[in-house]
Amino acid sequence: MGCSTKPINLASLFAALADTTRLRLLNLMAGREVCVCYFVEILRQGQPKISRHLAYLRNTGIVAARREGKWMHYRICPPADPAAAAILKTVLASLRSDKQMQADHAKLDRACCAPQKLVMPEGAPRPVQVAE
Repeated sequence: MGCSTKPINLASLFAALADTTRLRLLNLMAGREVCVCYFVEILRQGQPKISRHLAYLRNTGIVAARREGKWMHYRICPPADPAAAAILKTVLASLRSDKQMQADHAKLDRACCAPQKLVMPEGAPRPVQVAE
């Protein structure tokens, strides 16, 4: 599950960040890898819709995916471009104070006793942390 090395177009980045569902997905991925099954459960939206939004984020270059059996796992890939990385970092930081985003995180924490352990199988690469 490699992160893209292609440069990120700022207009594409802003378009990716201009949707509530995509912001909720990014919020849930902040600091961890998450299986698509959790997105469907927490956001209460259909898997095809979630997958379309995740594909949009992947095409923008800020999310990477890894397959494990029939499940796809997603994580944030911080852009190499300093300006794009700063924008993403600021957005992720601002999401932490949003009530809906906090509720989503609480749901993920309740979905299993240890999301990081359950979602990250033994030996899987650890997600890249976005510096605060």
